Amino acid sequence: MRLAGDGRLRRRRRLNRAMEILAVLAALAAVAVLAAVLISVLVKGVGAINLDFLIHSEVPFGRSGGGIANAIVGTVELVAIASVVAIPTGILVGIHSCEFARPRTSAAVRFALDLLSGVPTIVTGIFVFGLLVAGHAQSGYAGAFALAIVMLPIVARSAQEVLGLVPTAVREGALALGATRWRTVLRVVLPTAASGLITGALLAVARVAGETAPLLFTSSILTTTGVSTDPGQTLISIPLRIYQLAEGNQPSEHAEAWAAALVLILFVLVLNVLARTLYERATVRVRRVR
Repeated sequence: MRLAGDGRLRRRRRLNRAMEILAVLAALAAVAVLAAVLISVLVKGVGAINLDFLIHSEVPFGRSGGGIANAIVGTVELVAIASVVAIPTGILVGIHSCEFARPRTSAAVRFALDLLSGVPTIVTGIFVFGLLVAGHAQSGYAGAFALAIVMLPIVARSAQEVLGLVPTAVREGALALGATRWRTVLRVVLPTAASGLITGALLAVARVAGETAPLLFTSSILTTTGVSTDPGQTLISIPLRIYQLAEGNQPSEHAEAWAAALVLILFVLVLNVLARTLYERATVRVRRVR
């Protein structure tokens, strides 16, 4: 009996060791893929980045030179408009389904959001094309609306998960002190979950900052190659510009595509650092109020 038990214990230990090794290898593989992508983009793109590339717009077809200034401005505009629409709406959806809705309604909202997040973005682009573009013209507003649809389920589901992690005792304590339900959510629940809400918003921004498919149908036929700040006109974005450059047949265009990809990665990084800084300031402000 003892020998049989020792044998089973050794097998369990070997199996446990093997699973640990597989888990470590899987983690290393994921990190290696990310590192390979970043290093590849850095090596191939850094040589084409200079001041002129960042501050000048693209040039007409057949001419050399140019940059991505118009694409940078267009990306900022598109993402900003989409964020103004999707982030407050998504957080409100999360608050309603977690704090006020009945369990059956909350489950239905979660299911709908999961379905929406699984819709291919090119389908979203076709939908917005039929809704806002067909019979009219492409515009930055249409592109931003398409990006907002992509952002909405990410923000809402993140808000639901984060708000669900706030301890029930925190809510009960505020209610016991005489606070109303909405004031409890506004002054207690939301500050507690602020870090997670910001993280969810950042995930959504990072997702749409690299989207190309919805913009092909909504904001890709340019009326000018210069910098445009009018969302009523079509706005070029960095992902769309990368796509155009990658389709070119000149090595210089491919180098510019890699450089634009590197700028896009740095753009997302700056957004993350900025959001973290703003969150730290907001945390200090909340502590002072308390």
